[in-house]
Amino acid sequence: MTEIFAAEIADAYGLRAGDAVVSIHCGSRGLGHQIGTEFLRRMAVAAAEHGIALPERELACAPIESDVGAAYLGAMRAAINCALANRQIITHLARAAFAEVLPRAELRLIYDVSHNTCKVEEHEVNGRRKRLFVHRKGATRAFGPGHEDLPAALRAAGQPVLIGGTMGTASYILAGTEHGMSRAFGSACHGAGRRMSRHQAAKLWRGRDVSDRLAERGILLRSRSARGVAEEAPGAYKDVSAVVDATERAGLARKVARLEPMLCIKG
Repeated sequence: MTEIFAAEIADAYGLRAGDAVVSIHCGSRGLGHQIGTEFLRRMAVAAAEHGIALPERELACAPIESDVGAAYLGAMRAAINCALANRQIITHLARAAFAEVLPRAELRLIYDVSHNTCKVEEHEVNGRRKRLFVHRKGATRAFGPGHEDLPAALRAAGQPVLIGGTMGTASYILAGTEHGMSRAFGSACHGAGRRMSRHQAAKLWRGRDVSDRLAERGILLRSRSARGVAEEAPGAYKDVSAVVDATERAGLARKVARLEPMLCIKG
């Protein structure tokens, strides 16, 4: 961790400058993609049956109370559970690895948040509290200070918002804000975001070259696939610092800490 922007929030999160932080980004693997693919087809048909005119197929949808809507929510929640289990297992293995080399190291969980999900939440709409299904795609939940759904130890500071960069750039930890609750239903960005597809990136870069350039900067990389490294080349992503600065200027979240990569492991 190279820089602290908000000392009081960082303290609440248990963060200190110079700390080594382990960031784990893993979802339900192929399950979530399979669910999305199958229900995209089913909902494209169901939309017409329910009198919904789709401006474009990727916006396929169905009423929540319908058979296909309920089935989708159930399948999505199963994928969330799978992703949570994956991260718990990886966290356990990371702790075991640290214990072998640094037996006095303490790896406490800051926060575990799922992306690309639909959550049932209460928000204020036109001056009234309403129960909503909030679907965040390419975004992360960022509840502000005092929210009752946050753990007691974090409630005063607001929800930790974990913003992944790339294998060669910074990552950030932000905090949710009250303004973001009213502006975006308690949502913020969830990463640098790609500026080109994996296929395009694999055409532009070679995995070995990417690894060598990172090594020259003191960043170790471990991956079973050279193509996988090329697909995740830092140049394939937007400038994470610019994304985070825009998020903060919009009042959706507040910068707390900046992290620089030392070791990247790509599964």
